[in-house]
Amino acid sequence: MLRSSFLRRGYNKVAGIFGRAEAKKQDFPVLEGHPAAQESAEVALESRVTVKDNVKKVMKEFRIYRWNPDRPDSKPFLQSYHVDLSECGPMVLDALQKIKAENDSSLSYRRSCREGICGSCAMNIGGTNTVACLKPIDGDTSKPTIITPLPHMFVIKDVVVDLTNFYQQYKSIEPWLKTNMVPKDGREYRQSPADRKKLDGLYECILCACCTTSCPSYWWNPEEYLGPAALLHAYRWICDSRDELTEERLQALTEDERKLYRCRAIKNCTATCPKRLDPADAIHKMKTKHMLSQPMEMVESM
Repeated sequence: MLRSSFLRRGYNKVAGIFGRAEAKKQDFPVLEGHPAAQESAEVALESRVTVKDNVKKVMKEFRIYRWNPDRPDSKPFLQSYHVDLSECGPMVLDALQKIKAENDSSLSYRRSCREGICGSCAMNIGGTNTVACLKPIDGDTSKPTIITPLPHMFVIKDVVVDLTNFYQQYKSIEPWLKTNMVPKDGREYRQSPADRKKLDGLYECILCACCTTSCPSYWWNPEEYLGPAALLHAYRWICDSRDELTEERLQALTEDERKLYRCRAIKNCTATCPKRLDPADAIHKMKTKHMLSQPMEMVESM
């Protein structure tokens, strides 16, 4: 009790020095009839206020790409926002949420799961394509973090891009199990653990488009070349032991060689994938699988 009274007097004295009003007695109805607990709660609250006031603010600048389709005559620009990192979560998406909630509600971006599963918050952060929910904020406050849309894509607003063509290309590879047989138990298609393991590194793709929009081959041929994400998923189904139309899938991809063979193994896709997948390796294996199924004369002409 003596210690609590001492802390209270000390707090009131410091508050008076800094021009604060005399600390008012706090009311905690849940502690009514418990004077010792009431006084301890008051001291804890006062201490919390003091600590919060003494926490050093760490301001970080974010420069975010802005463009409004309602103002077509205005050019895109980078707008600066300053965020106190001491009151913000650790990821870039946390900073965007804070900016939108407290500074500028007109800021537009996609987000959903916050766990690196949905791929919605894909954007270019500090020059690298990634998803904002998995990208830690750079603690270096001497330089800004620059956030722009995924490159070489049509911008809808701010950092929101049009993914229509991307999803159409994904749809074109028919990403579902294709088989004529009926499951033995009439319920599910089984496969061995070894066959299932072959799908590791393929099925985890979240279709964020980070790899596809980092690929120079896709930048110059988005209507012809399917891009790393779609081809990674195509290889996922070609590798699936339960799928019976492997040859047909390969044929569909190579009837127009530009769909697959526009890949030049630059490997930007592998370097930028936020899930640490390797689309370049999948594309290479798919090319190899196709060439081994062709006559030597045709392979030499490729």
